Amino acid sequence: MPSVKREIAVAAIGFMVALVTPFSAHALPSTATGRISVGQVMEMIEKANSSPIARQTLVAYVAGVGEAAGAIVDTIGNASRTVSCRRSFSLDTGSVRAALEAGAPRQDNWSQTPATPLIIADMIKRAGCRARD
Repeated sequence: MPSVKREIAVAAIGFMVALVTPFSAHALPSTATGRISVGQVMEMIEKANSSPIARQTLVAYVAGVGEAAGAIVDTIGNASRTVSCRRSFSLDTGSVRAALEAGAPRQDNWSQTPATPLIIADMIKRAGCRARD
């Protein structure tokens, strides 16, 4: 019986690799410093309607960026009262696309432009956040 379990495990791993391969095999590379590039995020946005893997990856990335940025601002604002925002953070695919297109208008540079700082800067601006001295 142990060999049957091993065969099932190998088959399950093979199946998961097959699911991920169509998106990841053709995915754009990260920046030279290993950061997620504008090109990668734009590719996920473009493929999200037709690829469940791209959609899940995009949702996880956007949720992670939004949650981390919100937690940092909340922590700094609550601890030292040096950061305040007029509105709550909001983030969706449309705002991500707009932030990336505004922050990196030249597509020929998308593969080496980090996406996360552009998205966070846009979220902070739209929420009306300010730092006090």
